[in-house]
Amino acid sequence: MRIDKFLKNARIIKRRTLAKEACDKGRVLINGKTAKAGAEVEVGDVIEIIFGEKPMKIRAEKLLDHTVKDEYKEMYTLIS
Repeated sequence: MRIDKFLKNARIIKRRTLAKEACDKGRVLINGKTAKAGAEVEVGDVIEIIFGEKPMKIRAEKLLDHTVKDEYKEMYTLIS
């Protein structure tokens, strides 16, 4: 699954276009490497998103194409 779609479906970033912009600005890393919007996410990958001064680190647990209500909580585990 593409990183921009994962971030949107997991409800970490509200819109896919905003997720793409974050990737273009180098604010999204997958396993320590800067990710482009089309980069693939696999289960077990560590994703770091930098929101201003506050980084968020998560581990991908499930890849869901479509999420309903509380299903998004199963998609990742918060590391820090």
